[in-house]
Amino acid sequence: MGRTLKSESPRRRRRQTNQGVLLSEQVIVEAALRVLQYHGAAGLTVRRLGVALGADPSALYRYFRGIEDVVLAITDELLRRVAEGWEPGGDWREAMRELGLRVHRVYVEHPQAGVLAASRVTGGPHEIQVIETVLGLLRNAGFPDREAVDVYHAFIDQMLGFAALDAAFEALPVEHRQRDDSKWRDTYAQLPADTHPNIAATSRLLDESMRRSGCEPALDLLLDGIAARLKTHVR
Repeated sequence: MGRTLKSESPRRRRRQTNQGVLLSEQVIVEAALRVLQYHGAAGLTVRRLGVALGADPSALYRYFRGIEDVVLAITDELLRRVAEGWEPGGDWREAMRELGLRVHRVYVEHPQAGVLAASRVTGGPHEIQVIETVLGLLRNAGFPDREAVDVYHAFIDQMLGFAALDAAFEALPVEHRQRDDSKWRDTYAQLPADTHPNIAATSRLLDESMRRSGCEPALDLLLDGIAARLKTHVR
């Protein structure tokens, strides 16, 4: 369980370093996202963050206790971007579908950060907002509390799982992604029907499907299952 992030107080919002750089928690998080984009998780260090900010690395400790807290702040920042502009109405299914696709899109847009953040729990304000809103949708739809929690758990883990899977693929070097994609055509489409009848019969469809994320169809299958379960509670 991650520690609760400290929110910025007015005195911590922006502070000038000895090098004349104005720092804040948000400025540091944005720099950390850039470092992750170019250097990956292994490259996210206090020293490299200092270089990216044009500040002495020790200045970061005025805002975060270390890289672990920076990672939690990055996670909550991704969730801020997920929730930004999301205004769920009365239709629980439509709202959760939109949220799920937003999670996937934001994490894949920042693949290095998405892989790093998908398994983290921050206790931060935007994570809290997402959990509170989804549980409210499910409880208002008619789920008892225990089932609302179970459904939320299945929903968010599936979406973060797909987000991490697809973000990890996007984080691969281009030549590796191309080589993996080509396997569906160069290997699977060539398997003979006498030894692999099912793959041979569906190889064209397999090639088309496996080059795309399975996130959206899996989300619809999950929502179908949630809706079917809800019918047992709402008559």
